[in-house]
Amino acid sequence: MSADPHALEHHDTAPSHATTGGYMAGFILSVILTAIPFGFVMSGTLDTQTTVFVIMGMAVIQIFVHMVFFLHMDAKSEGGWNLLALVFTVIIVAITLAGSSWVMYHLNTNMMPAHDMRQLP
Repeated sequence: MSADPHALEHHDTAPSHATTGGYMAGFILSVILTAIPFGFVMSGTLDTQTTVFVIMGMAVIQIFVHMVFFLHMDAKSEGGWNLLALVFTVIIVAITLAGSSWVMYHLNTNMMPAHDMRQLP
């Protein structure tokens, strides 16, 4: 047993990418992933639908960059529980968004027919 009572508190639990270089790489990737859609929107070189898909794609990639470089989430962190919680959250959000989109898309056809107010007594 060591003489220092705080020796057990000073163990290194940070992931290998928790360095200044790792944070700078994450920052640079974030700036690039923000600048690309911004450039497409400002230049107007793509049609609207393609621009929306580029923005959404870069947003998804940027989410993963933030999770890896800034939140330090990987399959090994917290014994895999962080990744499991993330997968569960993504599934619930996907079900919610898909269900809401389906309901809103079919809302007009699923509504009761409008009554003609002139036919009421």
